[in-house]
Amino acid sequence: MSDDVVAEQVRYYRRRAGEYDATAYGDVGAARERIARLVARMRPAGRVLEIACGTGLWTEALAAHAESLLAIDAAPETIAIARERAPGAAFEVADVFAWTTAEQFDVVFFSAWLSHVPDSRFPAFWAQLRGLLTDGGRVWFLDEHVDEQAKEAWVGDQIVERTLQDGGTFRIVKQFIDPATLVGRLRGLGWDCRIERDGTDWILGEARPVAGR
Repeated sequence: MSDDVVAEQVRYYRRRAGEYDATAYGDVGAARERIARLVARMRPAGRVLEIACGTGLWTEALAAHAESLLAIDAAPETIAIARERAPGAAFEVADVFAWTTAEQFDVVFFSAWLSHVPDSRFPAFWAQLRGLLTDGGRVWFLDEHVDEQAKEAWVGDQIVERTLQDGGTFRIVKQFIDPATLVGRLRGLGWDCRIERDGTDWILGEARPVAGR
């Protein structure tokens, strides 16, 4: 997977910021209700980190439960929107793959992000997550089920092409989630993971590092 595609992915989300909610969720009010229900199921207490927070629809729901919340994203345009939605959270513009901190968190959460992590960066990303967790900490993630993959315009292995409302086209990394495959991959990296479906489109997963691995 070329680093150029990963960089193009960031440019895509920066350009998409103003139209993201309408094109990703459609009915934003209904999406908020669904998100609030799923976040309540997660019980994200304590210190929470949200990776790739986007426009903050999940951030505002997480903020209602967390003792403290730090949200990071590579796109300053989406963070500007998220700040308005979750003024109690702390935000940082950062490249997820390069970002480091001395802090540790009770919960690390990301929505629609794991499917944008190329295979070449998958092990390092989960090693990074392990270092971000407190003892007993957990990772929660939301993404799209593999049954949804036909909706994309595939232009290569793990690469789709998307078109914005202004006609601009971008290549991004996309890997829809097959639950059994992901659970097996994470087991090999020393994680215990369980995944549930929510509707036909989304999966919700929880992962915890296995002691001694």
